[in-house]
Amino acid sequence: MRRISRRDFIKWMGGLGIFALGGRAFLSYAHRKPTPSMTELMAQGVELTEGEDYVKLEGGGVQCLGCLNRCVIPEGGRGICGKRENRGGKLYSNERKEMSLKEAMFYRRLKDEYVQCELCPRLCVIPDGGRSFCRNKENRRGKLYTLVYGKPCTVNITRPENAPLYHFVPGHERLALATVGCNFRCKYCQNWQISQARIEESGCYDLSPEDVVELAQREEAKSISFTYTEPIAFYEYVYAISKLARERGFMSSIVSNGFINPEPLREVLKVMDAVKIDLKGFTDEFYRNVSSAELKPVLNSLNIVKEEGVYLEIVNLLVPTFNDDPGVIKKMCKWIKENLGDNIPLHFTRFFPNYKLNHLPSTPVQTLEMASGIAQEVGLKYVYIGNVPGHDANNTYCPKCGKLLVRRIHFAVMENNVVNSRCKFCGCKIPGIWEHPISAKK
Repeated sequence: MRRISRRDFIKWMGGLGIFALGGRAFLSYAHRKPTPSMTELMAQGVELTEGEDYVKLEGGGVQCLGCLNRCVIPEGGRGICGKRENRGGKLYSNERKEMSLKEAMFYRRLKDEYVQCELCPRLCVIPDGGRSFCRNKENRRGKLYTLVYGKPCTVNITRPENAPLYHFVPGHERLALATVGCNFRCKYCQNWQISQARIEESGCYDLSPEDVVELAQREEAKSISFTYTEPIAFYEYVYAISKLARERGFMSSIVSNGFINPEPLREVLKVMDAVKIDLKGFTDEFYRNVSSAELKPVLNSLNIVKEEGVYLEIVNLLVPTFNDDPGVIKKMCKWIKENLGDNIPLHFTRFFPNYKLNHLPSTPVQTLEMASGIAQEVGLKYVYIGNVPGHDANNTYCPKCGKLLVRRIHFAVMENNVVNSRCKFCGCKIPGIWEHPISAKK
């Protein structure tokens, strides 16, 4: 048995998340960030816009349009949220308005103040006061707004291996964040407490795109990642951060279900460096029954990412009895090879009981190994097994000479033998982004 050095042990423990470095990194930021201007806003409030944020009523009252409660607030009173106050017949908020309300990017207006969101294939038709399927968009008098712009519910420092993105500058520190909301209803979601929540049901931070990039710089992260829930559900925030991040020399990546329409996908890919898409299954039945979605739009998104030349990896979480049929797995692997190429990294990851599928067992390691074997037989060159710490299929091997290129223990990178995007032993070119293209501006 190989002896593990003290340094390797520390890196391994950190890879398992035992040191929780990311949590401390953000908390230290939060403690030194309570700016006087924010304190001032909490005390004084920001005057909101009549007709857009509230309507005046007789006798000095107002009706707030900030959420579905539609609070009627007498003079001197506050709404249910406690954050909006009627002062002399005008509505004030102790929130920063520009962070709490942002017009959506992809939608069209319909008759009678209805709107249709055009961001994802659901194409939600939303009446005045109604919300989208993802819970994050609201129609206010014929205009569609995102409610989560600048409102992340979780911010952390992690590594791309957590995604997983194995060929994306291995082992670097990334700033990872999410807001509430998702356009899927996956029955096994491990983050269901936030993915299936409304903005009113979850605590959140006030972080503008500028704040996020500044935080990444302060914590010496190399990239910013949008993960944990579904980035499509906070698209406008993702786009604004990624655009600014690129200007400042940071990379960006998204961890997505791929359920998005072509136009907004192509637009966000312009400011994206890497994409990981969860190909959750390979039948319409699975997508309907488990995620309340469809397969075809996801396959279309995979093709578009490939066409646009943005670096891509795919994950398939194998759920016992749901999507572990060998014939379907083989069909999926053939589609990947024929449409995306044999160099696309494919991760088969282990399912653990969660949310509405708590009655199922964890995926047997033998099932993961069976799927990996099928993928390799089909001809895929980079096939991984995830959520099984210490498994040899966590590692990257050169498809030409067979030597070990990247050794991993779960999320920790222990060894990297890729030099200038090539195997240092035989010179074979290895797909991925192996070095930060530009240094982050300080």
